[in-house]
Amino acid sequence: MTRRLMLLDTASLYFRAYFGVPDSVRAPDGTPVNAVRGLLDFIARLVQDHRPDDLVACMDADWRPHWRVELIPTYKAHRVAAETPAGVPDEEETPDTLSPQVPVIEEVLDALGIARVGVSPYEADDVIGTLAGRATGPVDIVTGDRDLYQLVDDAREVRVLYPLKGVGTLQVTDEAWLRQKYGVDGAGYVDLALLRGDPSDGLPGVPGIGEKTAAKLLDAFGDLAGIMAAVDDPAARLTPSQRRRLDEARDYVAVAPKVVRVAGDVPLPGFDPALPREPRDPEALEALAARWGLGGSLQRLLLTLQA
Repeated sequence: MTRRLMLLDTASLYFRAYFGVPDSVRAPDGTPVNAVRGLLDFIARLVQDHRPDDLVACMDADWRPHWRVELIPTYKAHRVAAETPAGVPDEEETPDTLSPQVPVIEEVLDALGIARVGVSPYEADDVIGTLAGRATGPVDIVTGDRDLYQLVDDAREVRVLYPLKGVGTLQVTDEAWLRQKYGVDGAGYVDLALLRGDPSDGLPGVPGIGEKTAAKLLDAFGDLAGIMAAVDDPAARLTPSQRRRLDEARDYVAVAPKVVRVAGDVPLPGFDPALPREPRDPEALEALAARWGLGGSLQRLLLTLQA
């Protein structure tokens, strides 16, 4: 039987939960748990609406891998709170009341029995890319990160569910949507993204080549390799400015694909992705619920899992 897989970009979702749920939502000791409860509500709604057979909470074991920074030093540099010794992930700039909630989220997911996978030195995006590539059935990727549009593949039934308002209103991103919005399919999104750049990730892009121009160039020349070949072809229909800017950006263009493209070969540990009907560790879950005041959010998720 074909199984539907749902992959969560967990950090993307708990950041949205943190900023979407008031910090007046607190544990009995006064500690904010808005991200914890918000994420539990998100998962309950996603399971209720989409009924996956398997679900994996993909984690950032390394949010800024050194192998990406070596290629583009500005990669996520503006989000570094503190640099750390080589081999240890840099400390990410995170709201003071969110950081303490992340270990709670991890403990709750583990007690529930929801698979949680993170592998150093890779980002959650890379785990998602690897799992999506290995899947034999339909895949729903839930993320607020447009970078993962590159994984959309209608032939393999891989789509991105992009939250517009909570997770109750999701933009279902398939190849038709990508072509209408950007003029590219999933595979072409990497080239579009690296040409356009992304300030939120510290990717400079090619100066003067915005989203619309990048889409037009890709339409005219097929892919990044075709565009760079056109730079060397005096007969190619590039404006003098485009030719000059792309020529000056050769070093960036040479390394950017490896940074922007998600890894598809992450060495994943063994795990069971099946969506649990009952908690893996009821006693631990009960203790966590009491300590952190998870109340209705946890109960709603438990009822949804049992349905």
